[in-house]
Amino acid sequence: MKLLEQGGHEIGLHLENSRSFASFTREKTLLEDHIGKPVRSFSKHGSGGAKYGCHHFAPYEPQRYLEWAGQSSIRVFLGNLEDPTLDSRPGPDGVLNFPSAFWLEPHWRDTATFTVDWLMTQARSRDIVLLVHPENVLASPELSNDFARLVGGLETKIFS
Repeated sequence: MKLLEQGGHEIGLHLENSRSFASFTREKTLLEDHIGKPVRSFSKHGSGGAKYGCHHFAPYEPQRYLEWAGQSSIRVFLGNLEDPTLDSRPGPDGVLNFPSAFWLEPHWRDTATFTVDWLMTQARSRDIVLLVHPENVLASPELSNDFARLVGGLETKIFS
């Protein structure tokens, strides 16, 4: 938390249970209670195929998530497509939609094209979502080093 705060970064919700607006609100509130701050952005756990958790709802329905963001005063929806070259776009109710992310874990990204150095260079001229699964990063010294390098070396823009 200290490293994130020092870098001016925020924690967003990586939504697991997207069955309904009520399940979304429960997860958002749990995270806010845990970190002691409002959540102003979220992404969807999984890209529409396999079930990856106990409460995971596999379908990927970005239009629903954009509506939920607007209903809950969240200003940014972070899509989890796997092409970090896609630019952000406006969504309904003034919600900023980033349809894709740079996935830190190498098994979910084209590591030959989208290296950590690529992200460092690209992020100097445009906003790119960095998608991180903490349990995977903490389990890997290489990913932990990549994460610390990114958090320490990139400018962060807080969305309000």
